Amino acid sequence: MRAVVQRVTRAAVTVGGIVVGSIDAPGLLVLVGVTPGDGAAQVEVIARKVAELRILRDEQSAVDAGAPILVVSQFTLYGDTRKGRRPTWNAAAPGPVAEPLVAAVVAALRERGLHVETGVFGADMAVELVNDGPVTILLESVPD
Repeated sequence: MRAVVQRVTRAAVTVGGIVVGSIDAPGLLVLVGVTPGDGAAQVEVIARKVAELRILRDEQSAVDAGAPILVVSQFTLYGDTRKGRRPTWNAAAPGPVAEPLVAAVVAALRERGLHVETGVFGADMAVELVNDGPVTILLESVPD
């Protein structure tokens, strides 16, 4: 599992012209990609790291600051561009595998007391954000 975590002052995701998830305070936008073979252990690693990363102002984590999080599924994090000019998506998990794992990340963050908004899995989404810093971190679910 991979996640791109961006520190933002605000972020929103729109589907068909309708805002389906937004945060209007400093927090995190988290793009989550799933690969076959991911499971509960990877969910826990990503959720813990997202919640506890000390990348907000004053070196606070989302848990410390009570910062909101917007989670958006992003299969393209597993795009392979080593050959040619067209990415392949072979390393991305299919929807029936990925969707419950992205939902599990959201649930694990909420279990930590965090306010979490989401996009719509598999939808054509427009994501708007104001990156604060800018700060952007790539996480991979390799256990510590």
